[in-house]
Amino acid sequence: MCGRFTLFTAKNAITEALGIVIAFDLRPRYNIAPTQDVLAVLNDGTMTAHWLRWGLVPSWAADPAIGNRMINARAETLKEKPSFRSALKKRRCIIVADSFYEWRKNADGTKTPMRIRLKNKKPFAFAGLWETWSKGPSPLTSCTIITTRPNELTGTLHDRMPAILPPPDFPQWLAPGEIDAADLLRPYPAEEMEAYPVGKLVNNPGNDTPQCIQPA
Repeated sequence: MCGRFTLFTAKNAITEALGIVIAFDLRPRYNIAPTQDVLAVLNDGTMTAHWLRWGLVPSWAADPAIGNRMINARAETLKEKPSFRSALKKRRCIIVADSFYEWRKNADGTKTPMRIRLKNKKPFAFAGLWETWSKGPSPLTSCTIITTRPNELTGTLHDRMPAILPPPDFPQWLAPGEIDAADLLRPYPAEEMEAYPVGKLVNNPGNDTPQCIQPA
């Protein structure tokens, strides 16, 4: 799964690496958690960034609290799940990050938080789905991060990893209307990624400081 990630890359560097237009200021984030706002691009024909709440709330949901359980969506079952089926056809997005966390299980039963990033240290994009829920006092636009099978690196930590899209795949994923997405939602090459242990500060989503990414 993907339950925590970071984004502290300067916005001009995000634009250079990913081609995303960001019309607002960003603050560094070292421990982004579910229900918080994330930087995303919708399949609306532009590469303009928006803020979406992490945790998908389907348009038909009676209560937005359902989003707390919808932070991830399995690539293999998107077409089967009512919560994701329509969004896969019509409402795809990319979610910007520069690393994510996973917890390694140790022999003694403890867990060590690990930070995973690209070796080139550039920002990247998770494949995601988005929805707008309009039953409250104001519309709520939310998203989920799609997960896929792990690569050789992340497979040592968990049996899932977020589906990371390289920029050449953005036009296809962000095209309007229905697409054949199966080939896009594949494990990212392990040889282009690295991981290292960090301290337990990241275990608490209330901690959002540079110390979260410091090697343990």
